Amino acid sequence: MTEAAALPGQPRGGVLSGPATARAVNVLAPNPSAMTLDGTNTWVVAEPDSDLAVVIDPGPLHERHLAEVVATAERAGKRVALTLLTHGHPDHAEGAARFAELTGSKVRALDPALRLGDEGLAAGDVITTGGLELRVVPTPGHTADSLCFHLPADRAVLTGDTILGRGTTMVAHPDGRLGDYLDSLRRLRSLTVDDGVHTVLPGHGPVLEDAQGAVEFYLAHRASRLAQVETAVENGYATASEVVAHVYADVDRSLWPAAELSVHAQLEYLKEHGLI
Repeated sequence: MTEAAALPGQPRGGVLSGPATARAVNVLAPNPSAMTLDGTNTWVVAEPDSDLAVVIDPGPLHERHLAEVVATAERAGKRVALTLLTHGHPDHAEGAARFAELTGSKVRALDPALRLGDEGLAAGDVITTGGLELRVVPTPGHTADSLCFHLPADRAVLTGDTILGRGTTMVAHPDGRLGDYLDSLRRLRSLTVDDGVHTVLPGHGPVLEDAQGAVEFYLAHRASRLAQVETAVENGYATASEVVAHVYADVDRSLWPAAELSVHAQLEYLKEHGLI
């Protein structure tokens, strides 16, 4: 067994940018950080024989990156006809308005404030641009407006920040809620069991070849952290910052501010369920 195969979700090795499935190509944004990992994955998705493409998460407002996304589509003989957003965080959505100017495409999102055009996105919507089929999957939790996109033809799901290619994501309290996030993970698990999804195309990090394994890992990780937070509170750690220092001592300190948001969400969840 290779090292990659032993990791949760079986992350694919090699260069992140480039073709990932028959219909999805990644253009990695030049915004690496502790929070964004290697950078934001901007996905160009299209039917192989179509001249139209859909772009998911144009990424930051970075002219060279946005131009490269357009060029990637054009080199494949395609025109960007639609832009979709998994959620509104700037590393995914800040460049959307400028990208719409470059391509003439509309921007569809769950949050009306992020849309450019009349149409939004909602549970059950099916995108059919250029013969492509993308099914909108509501996955609140990381943020209230988080969505995933199921790509049935490739047995894949584009997850934004709901599932990452490496590590785990935060619940961005107070906008994000842990109960919603757990429900969203279970919804994604159903896609792997009932719809045969096996590939995760994440918003950051490498492609995951074992979608069900990734979801199960996330659910187990959340249950473990929740139990640790509950125990920490019982042992007298009263504030979110105190809990982070105790429970997340194994995490890079640069990530503690994000961890504190998740702890706030965990504390809220425990209180709502009468556990603390």
